Amino acid sequence: MNLLEVTDVRKQEGEEEVLKGVSFTQKAFQKIAIVGESGSGKSTLLKIVGGLTQSDGGEVRFENVKVKGPLERLLPGQPGIAYLSQHYELRNHYRMEEILAYANMLADEDAERLYKICRISHLMKRKNDQLSGGEKQRVALARLLTTAPRLLILDEPYSNLDPILKNTLKAVIREISEDLNITCLLVSHDPVDTLSWADEVIVMKDGQIVQQGAPEEVYHQPVNEYVAALFGSYNMIPSAQATDFSQVSGVHLNDKSLFIRPERFRVVEKGQHGLSGKIQDVSFMGSSYEVAVALPAATITVKTDNSVLRKGEDIYLSLSPADVWYA
Repeated sequence: MNLLEVTDVRKQEGEEEVLKGVSFTQKAFQKIAIVGESGSGKSTLLKIVGGLTQSDGGEVRFENVKVKGPLERLLPGQPGIAYLSQHYELRNHYRMEEILAYANMLADEDAERLYKICRISHLMKRKNDQLSGGEKQRVALARLLTTAPRLLILDEPYSNLDPILKNTLKAVIREISEDLNITCLLVSHDPVDTLSWADEVIVMKDGQIVQQGAPEEVYHQPVNEYVAALFGSYNMIPSAQATDFSQVSGVHLNDKSLFIRPERFRVVEKGQHGLSGKIQDVSFMGSSYEVAVALPAATITVKTDNSVLRKGEDIYLSLSPADVWYA
């Protein structure tokens, strides 16, 4: 049985239809990430799922019970669902131990385990104005988890965090879902952050779901350029410019565009290749190099750890047909 069922949910704000009939399901302990450009309806959808915003149509059911919106219940919010907003909403002038004790439904041992997972055990005596943004967020997260929710909703948890704090929070969220057995539904403005975490990714655009599937599928087999671009660099070669790839065994030119992620190309020695071109530019990206390569009919981007490539040189590439997606 599904833990969460979202059916044909719609939302109108003024003249704009923010959600246009969104439907999906989530099983217990399944990690789902919802991604998309700003204004695609992600956060509005989460608030409706959590019972914090009233929908204009459709239905949300949690544990087979209808989730009521704020116009249908005295206190907004659905029992069993915890919603972490982007604003943390911690009381001023209170020590963290006081804030956390207020709604705590856990035994002392379980609470201490939770505080350790959230990396906040050392913050208990501090007040709100003595915490960094990342520390406030982890305290707010722990406060929600002390209510023992079955579904945790995270709205843009990685926004406005520097890389170190972001990595800390990623580890916390992973441990929450895996060690505490809490089902998580997450929205992120940076889709790449979700790939290593999610069991399933939902891509939204203009209030609709445009693709849904496993992270590997959405990354390597996007339904269009919008989805491709959300997850980083890509090559989309129109059929008219794909003649270079006729040299690659197993690649079929069938009047469709070819989609290839830059890291799928391999730099090889002359005579061991299916493609040859000239290097137009080399950009150092930290852990790799991005190389712009001019083929006879198209220009592609190649990602490699080869540090000896230089602008103006010839380059030889191999490619597996399994790395090509026809869009």
